[in-house]
Amino acid sequence: MNRPDAALRQARAEQLAERLAGKPLVLIGMMGAGKTTVGRRLANRLGRHFLDSDEEIEKAAQMSIPEIFEQRGEPEFRAGETRVIARVLKDRDVVLATGGGAFVNGETRALVKAEAITVWLKAEVDILFERVSRRSNRPLLKTSNPRATLEKLIEDRYPIYAEADVTVISRDVPQDVVAGDVIDAVLAYLQRQD
Repeated sequence: MNRPDAALRQARAEQLAERLAGKPLVLIGMMGAGKTTVGRRLANRLGRHFLDSDEEIEKAAQMSIPEIFEQRGEPEFRAGETRVIARVLKDRDVVLATGGGAFVNGETRALVKAEAITVWLKAEVDILFERVSRRSNRPLLKTSNPRATLEKLIEDRYPIYAEADVTVISRDVPQDVVAGDVIDAVLAYLQRQD
């Protein structure tokens, strides 16, 4: 069996939590990459609290993201997103899942790179499309050809996402496996920084 035993997994999570010394972990990537699901599992394993920037934006604006896009437009949404992320990054011991466009914004990207360890959950278009097709709350995909829109977003965003500190492949496995991959990849990254 390939899976390391629970004690080893726990030891690696504790080692990472100690190495991070409270520094936030920020998950970036496309919609459907698994940032929220993996983020919750990661926070649980690291003994941290989990936040989703989209949920925090909705709380602050007292409206849903589709409503913000519709009533205020994408530029106002992005400005609010930057403010919310700046506030959240002041918290110690947080795992933050960001919306797909957050890291694309230059101001937000600079802020996140300065204050946190960034992890890109990278997924192939087929996996992303299958996952996002299950939900109707994706304002950027409300187009006549959502798959072509998603492919264009990938083309535009992947070179920017590549600036993340760490890249982990989000694939069709239990998200707990991906959370373990994140722990291993961030530990390896921190060891290279020594």
